[in-house]
Amino acid sequence: MSDPPDEILTIDEVAAYLKAGKRTVYRLAADKKIPAFKLGGTWRFRKADLEQWIARETTGDGKPKGEA
Repeated sequence: MSDPPDEILTIDEVAAYLKAGKRTVYRLAADKKIPAFKLGGTWRFRKADLEQWIARETTGDGKPKGEA
């Protein structure tokens, strides 16, 4: 069974998905560097938006944009 394309994730789920700390995910969301929205004062993320963001931020060599 696959995930629905419009699946909504929490900070905890995004941190696990990206293998990053919750504070890092929160900071990226607050700085509008990662696609997110607030629902009742808590951050939420659409998985499809995150996947598109990852694709845009990754170069063909597997390194993030701007890294040598």
